[in-house]
Amino acid sequence: MKDILQRLEELSITLPPKPTPLAAYSPAVRAENFIYVSGQLPIHDGQMTTGRVPDVVSLDEATELSSLCFLNALAAALPLLNENESLQLVQLQGFVQSAPDFYDHPAIIDGASTLALQILGERGRHARIAMGVSALPKNAPVEISCTFLAVPQRSPRFLGRYRWFERKF
Repeated sequence: MKDILQRLEELSITLPPKPTPLAAYSPAVRAENFIYVSGQLPIHDGQMTTGRVPDVVSLDEATELSSLCFLNALAAALPLLNENESLQLVQLQGFVQSAPDFYDHPAIIDGASTLALQILGERGRHARIAMGVSALPKNAPVEISCTFLAVPQRSPRFLGRYRWFERKF
């Protein structure tokens, strides 16, 4: 977890507080080493942009909102890690409330995918679903759900005190 928090600091990203469920469910559940995060809406400081893409919410704004959804998913998953664990993103499911003739859902969900790679590095590579839907809870333009794997946090390996004596033949 420390590696993720350090990377967020390097990127000047403030992690939002753990999301509060809107109904009778948990924001995230851990089963063995898998962490399943419920659908997260683009809520920031109790506020949320609403409306359908691209009629009310622009493509660029919706892309940014998908990044916010991923941050909320990360905030839901991190408290379920043990001290020396980190996260690997396995799958990201993205839903876009869109007009019937809109087909750029993958471009919007790329906001979340790109941010996952920036924060998690190679452990941010994932399988993905990006689909358009006619409506989302609370009239949200985007919703993201994630499946993470809890993995042992990488620590530097001690290679021995004579490591610097590498031979160059």
